Amino acid sequence: MLLDTCTADRVLLEADLVPMQGQRFQPTGFADLGAAVYTLPDGTRMLLVESAQSMANRLEQTILTPEGTLMPELEGLSCVTAVLHGKGREDFSTSSLLEAHRLASPFIIADKTFQQQFCTDAAYDEKSPLDWKRIHAAIFKYDVNSLLHGVFLSIVKGGRIKVPRLISAFIEAENVREAVSGGVKNSFDPSGSVRHADYDKDVYSNVPYQRTEYTAERITAYFNLDVSGIRALGLPAQAQELLFCLALYKVRRLLDGGLRLRTACDLRQTGELRLSGLEALPDAAALLAALQQSIRECAPLFAQPPVTTLHVEVTEKKGKKKDDADDTSEEEDA
Repeated sequence: MLLDTCTADRVLLEADLVPMQGQRFQPTGFADLGAAVYTLPDGTRMLLVESAQSMANRLEQTILTPEGTLMPELEGLSCVTAVLHGKGREDFSTSSLLEAHRLASPFIIADKTFQQQFCTDAAYDEKSPLDWKRIHAAIFKYDVNSLLHGVFLSIVKGGRIKVPRLISAFIEAENVREAVSGGVKNSFDPSGSVRHADYDKDVYSNVPYQRTEYTAERITAYFNLDVSGIRALGLPAQAQELLFCLALYKVRRLLDGGLRLRTACDLRQTGELRLSGLEALPDAAALLAALQQSIRECAPLFAQPPVTTLHVEVTEKKGKKKDDADDTSEEEDA
């Protein structure tokens, strides 16, 4: 097994990246902050190109089809699908692979029947000590990815179940400089006086804008796989192997072709991958073969069938009437 070749507590990977073309790139941005520029104690200007939260999402997407379903090569892996029904609404499907909070999505864990079954499998009671081995086994049973990327079941009877990520990643740039440019959005009517009869907001006319990209001496992607965390879950050896192979497979898939982060941030790996805790990162084909073998061996540990399908009734949130929205009673202020 691949995990047996690793004796370290962590597998650390570093990949040097460069823009696919040119020198400029667009980093991630944050509301009310913009680009995350910071300075090291020695004065080096650094830039967060991609956050840990965003990288978790990108790693999850590496095993999805364009339609948002699990890639056929990984059939048999556990996950939960929720088919949403509502009066006057066409049925719509989501899943623990798509939802931002994974298994903790209210479209999944708020289902009373499913939540009760999960709590039974996890031997969970809000007033009793937590049996983490049973909890980890229950999460593995229904959604492997929630165990790998972390989950906080905040709406399950007291909100006591929280599992941290086993694989984390981020991208940062070193010795950065701003590359300021701009442009203009042109309209056939520069004054903006001609408007659609049904839309009167100020999005017409010519609009000049400023754009800030960056250059960097070095861009590096970092990956941290918590091997000791996998071993501490209390799962059988074949389940530990699956988590280890799945994490490495996602990293390989991301590096091999998933680094077009934004329109103006298309990156590629350059040079050799640097590793600690593992002699080498196998190629995607070898990792897929090991992963498929692990899926077959873990079949008894998954739900039957491995894809749990829920049928969920949804409603529309009722908005306040204008008169109610203007009401400032003491009860509402409290």
